[in-house]
Amino acid sequence: MTCCLPSRQMYNFRVYGMDCAEETNALRRELSRLIESEDDLQFDLLGGRLSVLPKDNVSIAEILAAIARTGLRATPIQQTEETDTIAQPSKLHRYDRRVWFCLFSGIATGVAAIFSASRLFLDLNETQHLVLLVLSRGFCGIGALFGMWFVFPRAINAAVRLRPDMNLLMTVAVIGAVILGEWIEAASVSFLFALSLVLESWSVDRARRAVSALLQLAPVTARCRNDQDNEYTERPINEVAAGTIVSVWPGEKVPLDGVVTQGVTSINEAPITGESLPVEKSCGAEVFAGTLNLQGSFEFRVTRTAHDTTLARIVHMIEEAQSRRAPTERWVDAFARWYTPTMMVLALFVALIPPLFFRAAWAPWLYESLVLLVIACPCALIISTPVSIVAGLTSAARAGVLIKGGAYLEAASRLRAVALDKTGTLTLGRPEVQRIVPLNGHTEQELLARAAALESHSDHPLALAILRKAKETGIVFDRAEGFRALPGQGGVGIIAGREFWIGSHRLLLERAKTEEHILD
Repeated sequence: MTCCLPSRQMYNFRVYGMDCAEETNALRRELSRLIESEDDLQFDLLGGRLSVLPKDNVSIAEILAAIARTGLRATPIQQTEETDTIAQPSKLHRYDRRVWFCLFSGIATGVAAIFSASRLFLDLNETQHLVLLVLSRGFCGIGALFGMWFVFPRAINAAVRLRPDMNLLMTVAVIGAVILGEWIEAASVSFLFALSLVLESWSVDRARRAVSALLQLAPVTARCRNDQDNEYTERPINEVAAGTIVSVWPGEKVPLDGVVTQGVTSINEAPITGESLPVEKSCGAEVFAGTLNLQGSFEFRVTRTAHDTTLARIVHMIEEAQSRRAPTERWVDAFARWYTPTMMVLALFVALIPPLFFRAAWAPWLYESLVLLVIACPCALIISTPVSIVAGLTSAARAGVLIKGGAYLEAASRLRAVALDKTGTLTLGRPEVQRIVPLNGHTEQELLARAAALESHSDHPLALAILRKAKETGIVFDRAEGFRALPGQGGVGIIAGREFWIGSHRLLLERAKTEEHILD
């Protein structure tokens, strides 16, 4: 029995094994006749989800059948099912096979190249030449087989549907190279194409890990106050409604977005805002999920639920960015739609026209047509696009910069000017000691040693910066005794029997009112 979808309603599907552009391109081709425009398809590689806005009277069975024709398996996501989760970054079985097959292809191709080179540079007899030739071609065949293992089924599917694509052209090129006797060429092309597919899968897996780490910034529970008895209970953040009062202790992460209602503290907001210095918070100040409470306890009123926090919106933006292809990738797809059939028709003309109309021999022109297919194989174009984008995104991520997708990465090539924020600086998200200014005859080493002795009791970002500076300069110090933190201001401790304090400019002004020799 076929169940028809309501008119023009978006439906979500969980697609298993959708982890690279090849799968999304195949799905886009198969589903194109079931939708009105390309915008009616939305792909979420990180979550392994597909959203379809079908035409009127298109059934779920038709959509699932179209997905199945690409070799993928899908299940509908119910409206009550949680859809704001990221697919686990653990490597899937299919992804593991892709890596191993690529590795086997590379090893076999390398061994074949060694045997082939040995025939050229070693003084061998005819029998030895023949043995090395057989071994070289045998390993080339193994390399090509493993390299094209996941490509052959797609090529056959494209040929059956009369929709030639890059997979079909790659397959014909590899077979043509074998027929021409260019076994090393066939194995090399197969290995490089398999490597490009692995790199695409690896980039998605890396993005999943990055987003999973981002999601882990926020705790899974919140300490909520009950209105009836003013007691505090732990609740999952998904069950906390807006308006609930939540308590956060020193060293804990803020579970949800809200506004401070009681208490004074400082919060490290670097993971969300990029601000390297802690931000002082008091009544009326806004706090964000995933930020770290450094000092005092405080309470805040929840203003956004778990699925609407600033952190959740950042994750959602990343998910959407993954479904948008870079301009170069879109151009390659459009190019492939015309290039592949054009090259195959041209090769057919080369093979048929001279023998049929000019009475030329069949064998030479068949050979020339195969040469044309091998030369026309767009291996470099196919490989360069995902590899370059992956390399750029990975390099940026390693430097602490999260770029939302290839489109934004390519936009950087068109920049003519860069505008910075009001501070005019770019930061690494953590403070560093830039200069030490001792007064009243004290030395830099003495001042740094006393500051480090006091800050050794704190995990404040400024304290950690001072400790790093002391370690870099080789300063030896003993931890201060009787250290006492001054929330929002600094701290006080005993060094060599004398009280010292360290803190903000505000603390300096307050102490100056009561101490005559404040700078001694």
